[in-house]
Formats: sequence, structure tokens, C-alpha cells
Amino acid sequence: MNTFRLAYRPAIALAFAISLAASPALSASGPPPGFVLTDNADLAFTSPDGATKLEQYMKDGDLFDVKWQVWARHGEQMTELKPEQGFGAGFRFTNDSQWLVRMQKTGSGEQDLFLYHVENGVFVNATKKSLSDLAWSYFYSRPETKKFTKLDFHITANLMKGTEEAYRWLGVDWPDNRYLVISLAGEYDNHPKRVARKGLGGWQCRYDLKTGKFDVPTMFAKENAEALKWEVRR
Repeated sequence: MNTFRLAYRPAIALAFAISLAASPALSASGPPPGFVLTDNADLAFTSPDGATKLEQYMKDGDLFDVKWQVWARHGEQMTELKPEQGFGAGFRFTNDSQWLVRMQKTGSGEQDLFLYHVENGVFVNATKKSLSDLAWSYFYSRPETKKFTKLDFHITANLMKGTEEAYRWLGVDWPDNRYLVISLAGEYDNHPKRVARKGLGGWQCRYDLKTGKFDVPTMFAKENAEALKWEVRR
């Protein structure tokens, strides 16, 4: 009897099981029953290389129980882009079709960002936390913002336009498919009577897709200083 074979087969089975557990969940049928593909053309997106199409499905419950799922169709494979949300979403790809940002409405005037990356031919979550959570953590970690009072509402993280063209419109010469520019904003409930609105007015930072780190290019310094003092007087 070949004892090597007997020992080798369980090892193969174990390795196969681990690889399945580490792989993104694929489905031949897509979303579960009750979810219907939206016919809103503004919620349909295709990667620049044409290989991936994003489909958004809605399950209509009562007023406070509407659910949305986003599925990426790649050939015969369908992969859910988690998490499930209560609204449809906007998306932007990098020009090489390897990265994808989800601009997810979460409430009135509020938005989160989620980042996905291609692995083994399909899009999967690129970060454990949402990209917007990471951006806010970076914001509050900086010397000039450590004592910045927490915002109350209309808290939003926006992906600035230009992802596909490496932000050439800003007059920069950054490498293609390398950076994302994010703008953070929000408002306070309480402010002086002479002020109608007060908060954070579009503070910008840059996320490096290669290193997974944030920074603030010098060109953003002046506008960021103004963003920290944003208010609308009555």
C-alpha cells in the first residue's frame, strides 16, 4: 500500500477546502428571490475594458425596509459587492478596470465609500473597513484636525471626479490607476444664531491604491484650511 498517497489525499482535500473558503462567493443565479433588477439606466455601470457589468437589484419592503444588492457580472459568473444597503449606488472604475469605488448613499445628504479590487478575475472588498471610515480616521488623526469637533449630520465622503484620467483636470501628472481623491464634509446641529450652517466644507485627501495610505498634497492645503472654518451666515 502506498502510504504517501494516503497521507497526500487528505492534504489535497484540506488545501482545496481552504481555497474555497478564501475565495469570493460566486453564484450562477445572482441575487436571492424577491430582488428585482432595476431598470434605472443611471444605476448600470460597465468597466472600461467591458469585462464587468454592475447590476443593482432592489427588494421592496415597507417604507423603511427597502434593500439593495449590487452584483458584478463577469462572463457567466456573478459576485455580490457587499455590503447590502438601503439605496442604489454610484460607481467609478480606474482606467485599468482593476479598482472600483462604490459611492453609497446612506441617508439624506449622507454618503459612504467602499473600495473593491479584482482578485482571481472578480471584484472583492479591498479593505476591511469602508474607504470612508478609513478616510475619516485619517482626517481626525492629523495635527490640525485632532481637536475638530465631531460632526452631527450630512456626513459625507465623496470621490472626486477624475479617477479614470488620473485627475489630469487638477493639473497634476500622477501615475495612472494609482490615486483616489476624497472629499469629506458634514454639519453641526448647534451653531451661533447669526450662522445658518456650520461644519466641514469639503476637506480633501488622497488615497494611494498601491500602498493603502492617505496623504494631503500641498495643492490641497489652502482649500482644506478654509474647509475647516466653513459656515454659511444668515
